[in-house]
Amino acid sequence: MNSANNIGEKERVIVYIDGFNMYFGILEAGFLNCKWLNISMLVSNLLQTNQELIEIKYFTSRVSNNPDKQKRQTTYIEALESVGIKIFYGHYQSDKTECRQCGNIWPTYHEKMTDVNIATQIIIDAYQNRYDMAMLISGDSDLVPPIKAIHEHFKHKRVFVAFPPKRHNASVALVAKGSMMIGRKKLVDSLFEEEVTKKDGYILKKPKEWL
Repeated sequence: MNSANNIGEKERVIVYIDGFNMYFGILEAGFLNCKWLNISMLVSNLLQTNQELIEIKYFTSRVSNNPDKQKRQTTYIEALESVGIKIFYGHYQSDKTECRQCGNIWPTYHEKMTDVNIATQIIIDAYQNRYDMAMLISGDSDLVPPIKAIHEHFKHKRVFVAFPPKRHNASVALVAKGSMMIGRKKLVDSLFEEEVTKKDGYILKKPKEWL
């Protein structure tokens, strides 16, 4: 039985964030000043008063092709960890792309395993009865099968999708039990301060490239 069905009890929520999907959605939307996003604050601004946050899980991969990007990403991940967010890593894979016309070859990079990691966690947490609602922040259609599986096998649980900017996906919205778009105001209202102090006292500073 879903504990949230009991009178007076709140709906337990675990949040699953596709980090790259959110990041590139923000870039595509032109919200460049929103990169320094406090995911914990964003989630608080998305939840309803009848809901209780259990945990936030953030899924990403370590950038490996650019030292400056690596440094900025590390700073941001440490800022997320400072507010209690759990990080799950996939792989940042290098491939090669060849131009069919000129024959030139250049390296390309792809983030791998995030969808699998999210699917694994969302199903394990359902099996362990850790949430009543899973809030998925992603527009990746590869997550349609696990969403459908949750609704089929755990009748009293639901997956709600909050789409990052420019990442709305009709196939995902169709299988979700509720969805919304995250607008610019929600992002602007959910930014870290310029400096974030870690538990050990170390001060993280917003990367100067992030406007």
